[in-house]
Amino acid sequence: AALIEAVSVAVHAVKITPVQLGDTGVVAGAGMIGLLTIQALRAAGCPRVIAFDLDDARLKRALELGATDVLNSKTVDPVKSIREMTDGRGADVAIECVGTTDPIRVLIQSVRKGGTVTMVGNVAPSIELPLQAVVTRQIRLQGSCASSGEYPDCINLMSKGVIKVEPLITA
Repeated sequence: AALIEAVSVAVHAVKITPVQLGDTGVVAGAGMIGLLTIQALRAAGCPRVIAFDLDDARLKRALELGATDVLNSKTVDPVKSIREMTDGRGADVAIECVGTTDPIRVLIQSVRKGGTVTMVGNVAPSIELPLQAVVTRQIRLQGSCASSGEYPDCINLMSKGVIKVEPLITA
Protein backbone atom coordinates (compact mmCIF):
# COMPACT_ATOMS: atom_id res chain seq x y z
CA ALA A 1 0.00 0.00 0.00
CA ALA A 2 2.87 2.37 0.80
CA LEU A 3 4.23 1.80 -2.70
CA ILE A 4 0.87 2.64 -4.29
CA GLU A 5 0.75 5.91 -2.37
CA ALA A 6 4.31 6.80 -3.43
CA VAL A 7 3.51 5.99 -7.03
CA SER A 8 0.39 8.17 -6.89
CA VAL A 9 2.48 11.11 -5.69
CA ALA A 10 4.80 10.81 -8.70
CA VAL A 11 2.03 10.16 -11.20
CA HIS A 12 -0.04 13.08 -9.89
CA ALA A 13 2.94 15.45 -10.19
CA VAL A 14 3.51 14.40 -13.81
CA LYS A 15 -0.22 14.54 -14.60
CA ILE A 16 -0.50 18.21 -13.58
CA THR A 17 2.70 19.10 -15.45
CA PRO A 18 2.08 20.04 -19.10
CA VAL A 19 4.18 17.23 -20.60
CA GLN A 20 4.02 16.81 -24.37
CA LEU A 21 5.27 13.91 -26.44
CA GLY A 22 8.97 14.44 -27.14
CA ASP A 23 9.61 16.78 -24.20
CA THR A 24 12.84 16.69 -22.24
CA GLY A 25 12.26 16.38 -18.51
CA VAL A 26 14.52 16.96 -15.54
CA VAL A 27 14.07 15.44 -12.10
CA ALA A 28 15.81 16.86 -9.03
CA GLY A 29 16.40 14.13 -6.50
CA ALA A 30 16.75 10.40 -7.16
CA GLY A 31 15.14 9.18 -3.97
CA MET A 32 12.06 6.99 -4.12
CA ILE A 33 9.65 9.70 -5.31
CA GLY A 34 12.25 10.96 -7.78
CA LEU A 35 12.78 7.45 -9.14
CA LEU A 36 9.04 6.98 -9.56
CA THR A 37 8.75 10.43 -11.15
CA ILE A 38 11.46 9.56 -13.70
CA GLN A 39 9.41 6.53 -14.73
CA ALA A 40 6.17 8.52 -14.84
CA LEU A 41 7.78 11.17 -17.08
CA ARG A 42 9.05 8.49 -19.47
CA ALA A 43 5.57 6.93 -19.54
CA ALA A 44 4.05 10.37 -20.24
CA GLY A 45 6.12 10.75 -23.40
CA CYS A 46 9.50 12.19 -22.42
CA PRO A 47 12.13 10.33 -24.47
CA ARG A 48 14.81 12.09 -22.42
CA VAL A 49 14.82 12.46 -18.65
CA ILE A 50 17.83 13.97 -16.92
CA ALA A 51 18.16 13.31 -13.18
CA PHE A 52 20.45 15.00 -10.74
CA ASP A 53 21.30 14.12 -7.17
CA LEU A 54 24.30 14.20 -4.82
CA ASP A 55 24.46 10.41 -4.46
CA ASP A 56 26.08 8.17 -7.09
CA ALA A 57 24.24 5.02 -5.94
CA ARG A 58 20.89 6.78 -6.35
CA LEU A 59 21.96 8.05 -9.77
CA LYS A 60 22.93 4.51 -10.82
CA ARG A 61 19.45 3.35 -9.78
CA ALA A 62 17.95 6.29 -11.70
CA LEU A 63 19.66 5.06 -14.88
CA GLU A 64 18.35 1.55 -14.25
CA LEU A 65 14.82 2.94 -13.87
CA GLY A 66 14.64 5.07 -17.00
CA ALA A 67 16.74 8.22 -16.63
CA THR A 68 18.63 8.79 -19.88
CA ASP A 69 21.23 11.06 -18.28
CA VAL A 70 22.37 11.56 -14.69
CA LEU A 71 24.36 14.34 -13.06
CA ASN A 72 26.03 14.41 -9.68
CA SER A 73 25.52 18.03 -8.65
CA LYS A 74 28.48 17.75 -6.26
CA THR A 75 30.87 17.26 -9.17
CA VAL A 76 29.24 19.10 -12.10
CA ASP A 77 27.24 22.29 -12.52
CA PRO A 78 23.78 20.88 -13.28
CA VAL A 79 22.49 24.10 -14.90
CA LYS A 80 25.44 24.27 -17.32
CA SER A 81 25.21 20.51 -18.04
CA ILE A 82 21.44 20.55 -18.68
CA ARG A 83 21.80 23.60 -20.94
CA GLU A 84 24.55 21.82 -22.91
CA MET A 85 22.49 18.61 -23.18
CA THR A 86 19.56 20.60 -24.60
CA ASP A 87 21.63 22.64 -27.08
CA GLY A 88 21.27 25.76 -24.95
CA ARG A 89 17.47 25.66 -25.00
CA GLY A 90 16.75 24.17 -21.58
CA ALA A 91 14.43 21.34 -20.58
CA ASP A 92 10.69 21.56 -21.25
CA VAL A 93 9.54 20.39 -17.83
CA ALA A 94 11.18 19.80 -14.48
CA ILE A 95 9.98 18.12 -11.30
CA GLU A 96 11.54 18.87 -7.97
CA CYS A 97 11.56 15.97 -5.49
CA VAL A 98 13.91 17.35 -2.84
CA GLY A 99 12.28 20.40 -1.27
CA THR A 100 15.23 22.68 -0.69
CA THR A 101 16.34 25.99 -2.23
CA ASP A 102 19.26 24.84 -4.37
CA PRO A 103 17.53 22.19 -6.53
CA ILE A 104 14.58 24.52 -7.15
CA ARG A 105 16.97 27.30 -8.21
CA VAL A 106 18.75 24.84 -10.52
CA LEU A 107 15.47 23.76 -12.13
CA ILE A 108 14.26 27.33 -12.67
CA GLN A 109 17.54 28.05 -14.49
CA SER A 110 17.45 24.74 -16.38
CA VAL A 111 14.04 24.92 -18.05
CA ARG A 112 13.43 26.72 -21.32
CA LYS A 113 11.59 30.01 -21.55
CA GLY A 114 7.96 29.15 -20.82
CA GLY A 115 8.94 25.86 -19.19
CA THR A 116 7.28 24.39 -16.10
CA VAL A 117 8.76 23.52 -12.73
CA THR A 118 6.56 21.32 -10.53
CA MET A 119 7.55 21.06 -6.89
CA VAL A 120 6.76 17.85 -5.02
CA GLY A 121 9.33 17.88 -2.22
CA ASN A 122 8.44 20.20 0.64
CA VAL A 123 11.06 19.50 3.27
CA ALA A 124 11.75 23.20 3.89
CA PRO A 125 8.67 25.30 4.77
CA SER A 126 10.09 28.24 2.83
CA ILE A 127 12.88 28.67 0.31
CA GLU A 128 14.65 31.42 -1.55
CA LEU A 129 13.20 31.87 -5.03
CA PRO A 130 14.89 33.53 -8.04
CA LEU A 131 11.67 35.36 -8.83
CA GLN A 132 13.14 37.62 -11.50
CA ALA A 133 14.14 34.60 -13.60
CA VAL A 134 10.64 33.14 -13.15
CA VAL A 135 9.04 36.39 -14.35
CA THR A 136 11.37 37.35 -17.21
CA ARG A 137 11.53 33.79 -18.60
CA GLN A 138 7.81 33.16 -18.04
CA ILE A 139 8.40 30.02 -16.02
CA ARG A 140 5.32 28.23 -14.74
CA LEU A 141 5.91 27.27 -11.11
CA GLN A 142 3.49 24.94 -9.36
CA GLY A 143 3.18 22.70 -6.37
CA SER A 144 1.93 19.13 -6.40
CA CYS A 145 0.43 17.38 -3.43
CA ALA A 146 -1.42 14.11 -3.82
CA SER A 147 -3.16 13.60 -0.54
CA SER A 148 -6.25 12.11 0.96
CA GLY A 149 -5.40 13.11 4.51
CA GLU A 150 -2.78 10.52 5.34
CA TYR A 151 -0.56 11.05 2.31
CA PRO A 152 1.62 13.84 3.78
CA ASP A 153 2.39 11.63 6.78
CA CYS A 154 3.19 8.68 4.50
CA ILE A 155 5.47 10.78 2.33
CA ASN A 156 7.17 12.12 5.45
CA LEU A 157 7.66 8.64 6.89
CA MET A 158 9.03 7.34 3.59
CA SER A 159 11.40 10.29 3.10
CA LYS A 160 12.76 9.73 6.62
CA GLY A 161 13.30 6.05 5.86
CA VAL A 162 10.78 4.94 8.49
CA ILE A 163 8.81 3.20 5.77
CA LYS A 164 11.19 1.61 3.26
CA VAL A 165 9.79 0.85 -0.17
CA GLU A 166 13.09 0.87 -2.06
CA PRO A 167 13.51 -2.89 -1.62
CA LEU A 168 10.12 -3.31 -3.32
CA ILE A 169 11.29 -1.18 -6.24
CA THR A 170 14.61 -2.98 -6.70
CA ALA A 171 13.14 -6.47 -6.13
